[in-house]
Amino acid sequence: MAIYAIGDVQGCYTALDKLIDLIRFDPAEDRLWFVGDLVNRGPESLAVLRFVKSLGENAVTVLGNHDLHLLMVAEGFSQKKGKDTIDVVLDAADREELLLWLRHRPLLHAEGDDALVHASLLPSWTVREAQLLAGEVESVLRGANYRDFLRVLYGNTPHVWSEQLSGFERLRVIVNAMTRLRICRPDGVMDFSHKAGADNLPPGYLPWFDVPNRASANARVIFGHWSALGLVIRENLLALDTGCVWGRSLTAVRLRDKKVFQSHCS
Repeated sequence: MAIYAIGDVQGCYTALDKLIDLIRFDPAEDRLWFVGDLVNRGPESLAVLRFVKSLGENAVTVLGNHDLHLLMVAEGFSQKKGKDTIDVVLDAADREELLLWLRHRPLLHAEGDDALVHASLLPSWTVREAQLLAGEVESVLRGANYRDFLRVLYGNTPHVWSEQLSGFERLRVIVNAMTRLRICRPDGVMDFSHKAGADNLPPGYLPWFDVPNRASANARVIFGHWSALGLVIRENLLALDTGCVWGRSLTAVRLRDKKVFQSHCS
């Protein structure tokens, strides 16, 4: 069995279909891990959702910020943005089935020595701690009162984690860290404005994965979200957002040997 981790698809089904052919995906033997952001900005979000959902247990996908944005718009708690391309999902006959499936996706998936997350793990979190925190969010999103949380999900505060946080503020920090964060200070203070590469960062800030003594450094963290960073392969890190939606490429990495496969995105 082979596991292939795949970067941000963002509605680019044609590129995903080519990539699936390129890796010779065998659903009887292989599994696909998606780093989140299945939807939005690209033209084929509906096809992507239907395809990944159809894979059942052969696919794992974690929630990304664009996936959550789709849920927010669908519930009326956010307005569509100028570059959004999610109408095709919102107008679909199977809309409710797809949104229910999406709402039940994990925020973090850990298996063996690997941890799959959309954006980051705060430097103070071990993978086990992050699993438990993700579980708090997942329980609420899958529960009967999920709309109460979605109503107050958006916001940049609190901008630092504390175990003393409670309620929706606690859940918002967890979601922001796992779906939006790129850089932070060594003390865990988060910044959400930086979207460029890893150079010329604000004073005192580092890429979250370069913070010294990161508690999750003993695992291989697989993530996307940072298209300006591009493909990064380290012993304990796989960054997989290679900007498909910006006309670059969609990337898959076979986890057992780190072999890279890419399909061009028009």
